[in-house]
Amino acid sequence: MLAELGLAALTLALAGALYAIAACLYSARTGERRWLQSGRNAALLTCPALLLATGALVVALLTEQYQLSYVYQVTDPGTPPLYRFTALWGAQRGSLLFWSLLMSCFICGAIGLNWRGERRLMPFCIPIMMASLAFFLCLSLFIENPFERWWILVDAPVEQQVVSSALIPPRAVPPTEANLRAGAEGMNPLLRHFGMVIHPPMLYLGFVGFTIPFAFALAALASGDLSNSWIRATRRWTLIAWLFLSLGLILGGRWAYDVLGWGGYWGWDPVENAAFLPWLVGTAFIHSVMIQEKRGMLKLWNMLLVIAAFSAVMFGTFATRSGVIDSVHSFARSEVGFPMLAFWAAMTLLALALLAWRWRGGALRDERQFASLLSRESLFVLNNVIFIALFVAIFWGSFGLPITSELFLGKEITIGAQTFEFYVVPLFVAMYILMGVAPLAAWGGMTAARLGGMLRIPLLLTALGVLGLTIGGTDLLVAALGYGVVLFAAIVGLCEIMRGVAARRRTLGENPLRAFVALFGRNQRRYGGYMVHLGVTVIGIGVIGSTIFQTEVQHTLDRGETVVIQDYALQYEDFVRAQAVDGRLMHIASLVVLRHGDEVARIRPRIDEYPQLPMSIAGAHSTLENDFYVLLIRGDRQRATFRIYINPLVNLVWWGGLLLILGTAIAAYPKVTRA
Repeated sequence: MLAELGLAALTLALAGALYAIAACLYSARTGERRWLQSGRNAALLTCPALLLATGALVVALLTEQYQLSYVYQVTDPGTPPLYRFTALWGAQRGSLLFWSLLMSCFICGAIGLNWRGERRLMPFCIPIMMASLAFFLCLSLFIENPFERWWILVDAPVEQQVVSSALIPPRAVPPTEANLRAGAEGMNPLLRHFGMVIHPPMLYLGFVGFTIPFAFALAALASGDLSNSWIRATRRWTLIAWLFLSLGLILGGRWAYDVLGWGGYWGWDPVENAAFLPWLVGTAFIHSVMIQEKRGMLKLWNMLLVIAAFSAVMFGTFATRSGVIDSVHSFARSEVGFPMLAFWAAMTLLALALLAWRWRGGALRDERQFASLLSRESLFVLNNVIFIALFVAIFWGSFGLPITSELFLGKEITIGAQTFEFYVVPLFVAMYILMGVAPLAAWGGMTAARLGGMLRIPLLLTALGVLGLTIGGTDLLVAALGYGVVLFAAIVGLCEIMRGVAARRRTLGENPLRAFVALFGRNQRRYGGYMVHLGVTVIGIGVIGSTIFQTEVQHTLDRGETVVIQDYALQYEDFVRAQAVDGRLMHIASLVVLRHGDEVARIRPRIDEYPQLPMSIAGAHSTLENDFYVLLIRGDRQRATFRIYINPLVNLVWWGGLLLILGTAIAAYPKVTRA
């Protein structure tokens, strides 16, 4: 019953999307509003239909309906209820359905909030959004159907009797419940982590969210309404998509840190990079679009950026789901690869064709020209250049070089983390410098003397901060310089906030707390942006500390033996084997962590043995200063081998992520009030 219900709901959603495309395009051609309204209603219908389909699959997962091959693939009788629910996005078929649901929710929200204000764009915007949704629905219905069931063909040869089909084949019977329960494969152990409860939905929300600005941009090109209306309609949607994508990247790093057992959180894996690429382009667009709003400039460039962001999302989705790259983050090789590649190419070419058409007609001509290098718009453009350079370097290293070398040399050449860092670190340094200078520059331009005067205090405070770090023990020049660049960007943001607070106190007599709150309430977009910059600087400090100063050692200890690493001591106390309620065998080491001779923590690193693969779970003692992070390599009650990491300042990466998310949430809903 659940399979039939899910299939019917999926079919209804696809029919609604296709009808919406046809009705809205007919309205665009004829001008008849009733067809546009009908198309809008059909588009809105996709959301409840997909809620019903997704709900049917969730119920099947929770109630152990193993005849559904997807339930059989991702759960077993020992799977806890929480992970039964998260199994919805634990493999290809369920995650595609979930992706479609999230996209439909975004689309319905965009239609509902912009229906009255952007009527001229709607006949073109709805078909573009619905075309994207229809494509993913076709994948779910015809290639990766989550409602396929196991059947036994009683008349077929033995080796061909078991098949998976959404519809009932002729003369087929279902397998017995006992056989299905006994053979259920269960969830990939790497996904049994709380981070994977949140990480994929956040990443998906970020990915599908970029469909909205892309659709409005193409609608503006198709309709000829190239005013700033499409930007106003999509600014918040862009920020929301960027927010979720940022959160997804941070949670993905935390998952890697906790689960993959290598002591780090970012390994320049191709799938990690595939998610990072649209973040880079989206960040460039968020900065660049302010120039168009304020100065009427960069119209062509902003269109290119929003097209590139959507294209990067689609390419990243293709790279992750097609199986063309090997990664712990990617799905298995699948038949969706070629359709995704074709859809990505078709949508990108359509967008570029519309852009070229309007550009040749002169509709994307800028209203002003750049007057000075020392202007906010010029510095924002330099910022854009850095983001695009990062995009090109990371794309080439992750995909361009491996694909090109395999095509022309017959072998795949890949580059490692150190090579990536060699190219991208100078670009990140330039990014932080511009992050500090650009907010101080004025729109239209300013003199070098005036900008230098505004930089005097931040540079002095930065120098004092670097001096303090050097006295405190930071003896590596490269680390001191890195900290200095990041601190400079942070200090500028703090100085701008303090300057605003001081101005309100001086003119209105407000106390500091009231002035601070009112400052953010008066211009949430500007000061939320400063908080985002502060979050990025905190992340930068955490990255520098945890990479340059990371300590890694491996020791084999007898039971009761102690090893000293810097000012820590680690004592091997005990070892046990235990069976968890879900059937996995756990090998657990009990360790005592001491610092300066005092016990500070007891940790229990372990190895979990699943039928699919063993998984190492670290034990860690965390402080703001560092993480003392221990992995069990092998062991028994007499002797065990441990890999030990000391990761300085690593927790600032997560705290900086929280600041970034808070700042983006503030900036997404600007309310300019007058005191």
